[in-house]
Parts: sequence; C-alpha cells; structure tokens
Amino acid sequence: MRITDLLVPQSVLLNGPAINKTEAIHMLADLMEASGCLSDKDVYLADVLAREEAGSTGLGDGIATPHAKSKGVATAGLAAMVIPEGIDFDSIDGKPARLFFMIAAPEGEADAHIELLSRLAMMVIDPDFREALIHAKSVYDFLALIDAKEDDRFQPTAADAAAATEEAASDATNADDTTDAAGAVAGDAGTADTAATSPSSQASSSSQPAPSSDADKHYRVLAVTACPTGIAHTFMAAESLERTAKDMGISIKVEKNGSGGVKDPLTAEDIAHAECIIVAADKNVPMDRFKGKPLIQVRVAAGINEARRLLEEATSGKAAVYGGSKQDSTAADDTLLSAEDSVGRQIYKHLMNGVSHMLPFVIGGGILIALAFLFDTFNPADPSKFGSGTPLAAFFMKVGGASFSFMLPVLAGFIAMSIADRPGLAVGFVGGYLANAGGSGFLGALIAGFVAGYLIIGLRRLFSALPQSLEGIKPVLLYPVLGVLLMGIAITFVINPPVSALNNWLMDTLKHMDSTSRIMLGIIFGGMMAVDMGGPVNKAAYVLGTGFLATGEYGIMASVMAGGMVPPLAIALCTTFFGNRFTPAQRKSGITNYVMGLSFITEGAIPFAAADPIRVIPSCIVGSAVAGALSMAFSCTLRAPHGGIFVVPTIGNPLMYLVAIAIGSVVTCLLLAVLKKPLPQNER
Repeated sequence: MRITDLLVPQSVLLNGPAINKTEAIHMLADLMEASGCLSDKDVYLADVLAREEAGSTGLGDGIATPHAKSKGVATAGLAAMVIPEGIDFDSIDGKPARLFFMIAAPEGEADAHIELLSRLAMMVIDPDFREALIHAKSVYDFLALIDAKEDDRFQPTAADAAAATEEAASDATNADDTTDAAGAVAGDAGTADTAATSPSSQASSSSQPAPSSDADKHYRVLAVTACPTGIAHTFMAAESLERTAKDMGISIKVEKNGSGGVKDPLTAEDIAHAECIIVAADKNVPMDRFKGKPLIQVRVAAGINEARRLLEEATSGKAAVYGGSKQDSTAADDTLLSAEDSVGRQIYKHLMNGVSHMLPFVIGGGILIALAFLFDTFNPADPSKFGSGTPLAAFFMKVGGASFSFMLPVLAGFIAMSIADRPGLAVGFVGGYLANAGGSGFLGALIAGFVAGYLIIGLRRLFSALPQSLEGIKPVLLYPVLGVLLMGIAITFVINPPVSALNNWLMDTLKHMDSTSRIMLGIIFGGMMAVDMGGPVNKAAYVLGTGFLATGEYGIMASVMAGGMVPPLAIALCTTFFGNRFTPAQRKSGITNYVMGLSFITEGAIPFAAADPIRVIPSCIVGSAVAGALSMAFSCTLRAPHGGIFVVPTIGNPLMYLVAIAIGSVVTCLLLAVLKKPLPQNER
C-alpha cells in the first residue's frame, strides 16, 4: 500500500483559508470526511482535539500533524492542507505552521497502516521535500511529489533548496538552539544535487545509522521515542535523531514505541556498550534496563526539534547517570523527576496512570453490585442482606465485590509504577491494600501510591554505592523486601491514622449535611465536569467522585455523571431547535451529541466549545451545575462510575435523575440560544 492510496485528491487543499488553529483542524477534519474514511467525524474530531490538549502537534519548522486513533475512523486515512503564509499552531518553536497533515487511524488498526502513516510523518522531516510540497502548483503536483519521495525519485528544484537553506539560515540567526531539520538543511542543502542524492527519509523504520567502524560493532548513542498515540511523533523523533546523528558522524540506534508495538528494541548488549541513552517520550517506557548508564530524558517533541542539542549533550560525557552507582546518580533522578514537565504535570501524569488502570475494576464491579440491588427484593425485616437476598443477587454481589476490592491496590500500585517503574508496583499494591484495610480509603491509597514510588527512588539512591556484582539482587530482593516493609510502617503508623480520621469526619459531615449544603456540592462537582470537558478539572471531579464510591457515598458520583452528560445533550438540543445559530456541518454533527451525551461522553461538546468558547463553556457550566444540584436535591445515587443512560436502572431515584439531566440540558440549550446570534442566511 502506498501513501497516495490513503491521501486522495479530494482530501488535499492548497492555499487553505484558515486563520487560526481551531479553523485549521476543523477544515482538515472536513477534508478527512470528504475522503470517506470517517464513520463519525465528530467523534474523530473530539479525539483529535483531546490529543491537542495533551500537547500541541505543531512540531516546528512549519509542520503540524494533528492526529488520533479513534472509534470515529472507519479506515485509515490522510488529509493535507497548505497555508503558505502560515498560522499560529502553538508550535514548539513558536513559528507559524504552513504544512498540515491530518492522520486518522481506527482503534486496533493493523500495523501496515500505522507504518504507512508513520512513514509519511518521517518524510516531511526532509526540508527540501517540505518546501516542494508547500510550493506545489496543484493538488496533482502535490500527490506526485509524495509518490516520487516514496519511490526515492524526489529531485528538489533549486528554488526549493534555496528556500530550505534560507529558512535554516533564519533559524540559526534567531536562536542558538537551531531545530534539527534546519540544522540538517544547513549541512546538506547547499546544492540541489547533494539534497537530491540523499537517502529517502521514509526508509524502513528498522534501518539505523550503522556503528562508526568495523572495529566498533556497537552504537555510540541509543534512543527511545514514544508518544501517547504512537503514530506520528514517535517516528518523527526517531527520524530526526537518526538524520542528525548521521550528519554528525554519530552511530545511533533508536527504539520506537509505536502503536503497533516496539520497533528496533534495544538489546542488553546495545545498552551495555552505549555512551548515553536519550529517552524522548510522552508516555512511560521501561527504564530499569538503563540503570547505571548516562541518560537524558525529554519530551518527544524535543527529539524532533532539538536532536542536535541532545546528541551533543549525549556525547559530551556530562549526562547524569540514571540510578547508577556514580555520585551523580542523584542528579540524574532529579532530572528525571522534573524532565520538561512541571511538578503539577508530573503529579497529574502519575495519578492518571493509576486511575486509568483502576477504572475497569471500578466500572465492572460497580455495575455488577448495582445489578445485585436491582435484582434483589428489599426485606424490611432484614435490611442488612439487601443486595444478596436472592441467589442471583448474591452472585452479582460476590463477583462485583471481588472486582471492587482491587480498586485501591491497583490505584496505588500503578501510581507507584508510573513513578518508579516495575519495582514500585508491588510496594504500591501493598500500600493500597493496607490503606483500604486501615480505613484511609481512596485518599490513603492515593497517598500510598506516591509514597511507594518515591520510596523506591530513595532506595535506588541508597543502594547506588553497592558493588556492581550486587546489581541483580536489588529488584528481586532489596527493593521488594525493604520497600514493602517501609511501606507497611508508613501506611500503618503515619498515613492511616490521620487520613482515616479525616475520612470518618468527612463521611459523618456528608451524612449530616442539610439539603442546602449537599446541593452546593452538586453545583460544584456538576459544574466542574463542564469546565474543560475531559481536561484536568473534569478529571479531578471524576476522580473524587469515584473515590467517594469506595467510602459508600454515592450521591456525589451521581452529580458528576449528570454534569458530564449535560454539555453534549445541550449542544444536540440547541442544534435541533435553534439551528439557525449553527452552520450546516455543525447541525449535522450536533445529532451525534445525543448519543455521546446519553453515553456520558462529555468530549462530544469539545468541537463546539473550541469554536466558540466564550459562549459555549459558561453556558455548559451553568447547565451542568444545575443538573448536579438537582441530582443532589432529589437524593439520586450512583454506584457505577460510568455508563450514562445505560445504567439508569441501577440509579437511586432514576426518574428524577433523568429529570435533573433534562432540566440542566434545557438550561444550557436556552442560554446558548440567547448568547449565540442567528447566522447570516448565506452561512446557514
């Protein structure tokens, strides 16, 4: 399969009219839809925007590659757009983006498609090729250039080479940290002949710059690249590092952690003989194998834009040692803890790693427990057996309870693993179990997860002075024995007493709250769900609601889900009854929000919020807060942290719960109708 099998003429736009990032993404999504590869454009668009929230796909050097793996994609596809004058795309180098490739991949896509999409992402690293695409005279010239590049027949014109060289010179003038692509051009784009005879950048992802000499069969520098989706950034960073290493005469091997699995894995022999390892990743990758080696850890974007700087640092002999026996191992750990993320971002990443692994246990167990109550008959004479009074109810309760019992150990274990890799897992599990048994519950397990992770990091530093011959017993003996012991002491004598007392006070306060106070809680938690619709504030409300489930408080979770269902439902209602406020494309996509809202997928409203945040977001917050408040006022309860309308039969006071959601949705719908003015007739 060729790239032009996925990039068809109707999905390419030259001289695009977009003036900002949001417009560009929406136009690219329209082009993608025109190619016929999307089954649901709104779902795909929401996933693309969610990916942008995690980090801009503006890669620098005028390139942007918005992309997502999504349930809204029927078959893998590409869309392309050129905006010659460029627009602000939040690019890492702060420069306007001019060349856009949008990538769509279905969830569970075959490796062949992923590799094809990744190959295109690597091709645009070539500055001459990039300039040729930007200056293409027609769509068919644009596609012909891609075919030529794929066949290694691309011959840049003198104008293209000059434009690339001029861009590189401008970059060098404006900043000392010249981006890798520009640096590569400065070295080999001086003549068209040199550029034309360079190897194709889309060579197989398994190809690596060879070791520097026959006598030295080992790579001087190793690298690992990874991004959350594993489609574009992973392979572009690898390509950038490989190209720059070749220009600098450095042998390198790059392990790519893509969506199709690990490509070119680093072997123990590779690691043993390497001078330094570069980890350019926005997700967790196995790190234990690098203990004792000089290591540089950065975000994946740095691998694309700062490859030269990274390689210079890697070969300078000044890189800090990761978890090794040298005196500067402590400095290495400090660097890894901060990397390029803020402390808040680090905490959020570790917390989400625990929550994402915990949720299947909570959702599965919570729904089964709710079904146990649904299929049981309440006996006033023995209310304590409600939920297990019949054989079927008892079965659901047993299985659901078993799943639910793993909630806190899994949360703590995977938070610790995110911080300290695999040695933290067992220590975190034990901490989570003891937190549950000791009464500190969700909050105690959360604290235990972080304590366990940093406890293992502390043990690594403590044992860094041990002889190399004892390296093998650390992960199998020292870390688990001392880690579990110290975790047990910390959770039993330090964490559990105050946190369990706090839990008891909090639960007692909630039980004795008057209706006004509980309604205020509903307003807060419901409104938080609509602030950023899947972002940190939304996640904070959801995580707290889930945590309260473990303590037996089910009202807050009901308010959280009600607040999260309102934004997409309100958008759908408004596009239906006040359609003159929306474009035809928005009205069409509004229908999809009925399904997404009823399924508790708040992200369905993101495209509308991104297009008109000043009006949409406040309106959604008000409606979600109303729904959360009414849920509390009606004493609704929810034992399952997800499911939307499909778990309504298991909700306490289900009819009034639906009323609360409906009222909140109508409130937001009416606010939008008032705030958004009718569009001119020619835009409807």
